[in-house]
Amino acid sequence: MKNIFLIASLILFTTFSLPSKASNLTANVSSIDITPPLEMKYTLGGYGERMNKPAEGIHDRIWAKALTLKNRDQKYAIITLDILGLPSNVKKDLLKRVAGQGWTKENIMLLPSHSHGSLEMAALNSKNLLNSPQIGVFQPELLDFILDKLEALIKDADQNYQSVKIGTQSKHIDGLNRNRRRDPNVDNELIVTRVDLKNGNPLAVLVNWTAHPTFIGGSDMLVSAEWPGYLQNELQKMIGSGVTAMYYNGAEGDQSPILDTPGNAYEKVEVYGKKIAGKAFDIYSEIQPKKVKAFDFSYHTIQLPEHKAHPTFMETGGEEYGLDENTVKLVMNMLGPTEVGLGAVRIDDFVISGVPGEMTAVLGQKVKEAVKNKSVKYVAIGGLANEWISYILTSDQYINGGGYESSVSFYGAGLGEIISDEVVKTAKPITKIK
Repeated sequence: MKNIFLIASLILFTTFSLPSKASNLTANVSSIDITPPLEMKYTLGGYGERMNKPAEGIHDRIWAKALTLKNRDQKYAIITLDILGLPSNVKKDLLKRVAGQGWTKENIMLLPSHSHGSLEMAALNSKNLLNSPQIGVFQPELLDFILDKLEALIKDADQNYQSVKIGTQSKHIDGLNRNRRRDPNVDNELIVTRVDLKNGNPLAVLVNWTAHPTFIGGSDMLVSAEWPGYLQNELQKMIGSGVTAMYYNGAEGDQSPILDTPGNAYEKVEVYGKKIAGKAFDIYSEIQPKKVKAFDFSYHTIQLPEHKAHPTFMETGGEEYGLDENTVKLVMNMLGPTEVGLGAVRIDDFVISGVPGEMTAVLGQKVKEAVKNKSVKYVAIGGLANEWISYILTSDQYINGGGYESSVSFYGAGLGEIISDEVVKTAKPITKIK
């Protein structure tokens, strides 16, 4: 009874859409280059050792892409970004700009790829007043640049809708990712969603593969979309006809890529990205898109537990980010949200369940299996959805596992179970058709 009360008390408010049938689902897609000019002197994210040093050049450009879906008065935007992650203010700031066009927190899902060759998310955090080089320094002009681009992207995608056919398939691929914590759980499911126009011409393809984009290290200072960028570019070439390829990560909190090919970081991201593209193309070629019969989405906001530094934080995350026991609490309270929104979208027998951080694979697989039923065959975790709150682990991983991931989990041992349960609760109402 105590646990039931605890979970219930975490719910701030809930907004669920009614199950609906898609009589004539329409869609559009748009892309926009979000590579900032080097003159902006922005840093790259993912490594405290970069000490806020500006990017030194552009290896490959980074993009944001939007797939908009519409059925009568219902519409939804899936937006992928070649970026490390997002602080909570980005979506809120974006909504202020586009709310007049019918966009709300419920019908937009932002999905960063988690590229470690892309922008530092602390530089986009308007609550970041720390001026710490290890954490990243807030740059208002960089935030405005990204918001301008996302606003233009949504406006472009929210027009010229056309009737579409959609299909999803998946395959388990061995030998291309691993669990970096030496846990047995590896999520090697490659999920591909094919979106064709009614006449059969390709419009978009969504790819979900679970692994950290970390071939690029802290000493590499060129802007890059990392291997997800090469995956998208290569897949677009393979399919042709102007298709837009979009990548989003899964529950990658403890998942790393595997590649034995020699070469520097930038050579490896190209080889690995093209490998995944080839596997995705094989799946894509087998999909027979059909008229969509079920389209729906849901959204759920919960109150997060109190901020809490892990006992080993000073040995790992604290050292990397230059924090001590006196400053870590300040940082958590300033940058860590106290509530978070959870979203899910259904397209026929496929559901994307958004997770606002870096969830470990065992929890991601738990969510996938809990959401599936007779009418929902495929479930993808949309990792880092809308915002990054921290790493999200099981209580056992948090208490007994140790390591970097545990130390960068900021809400105590129960966070993983709370988030995974609430993610399932968010998706459940849209898994059946009335």
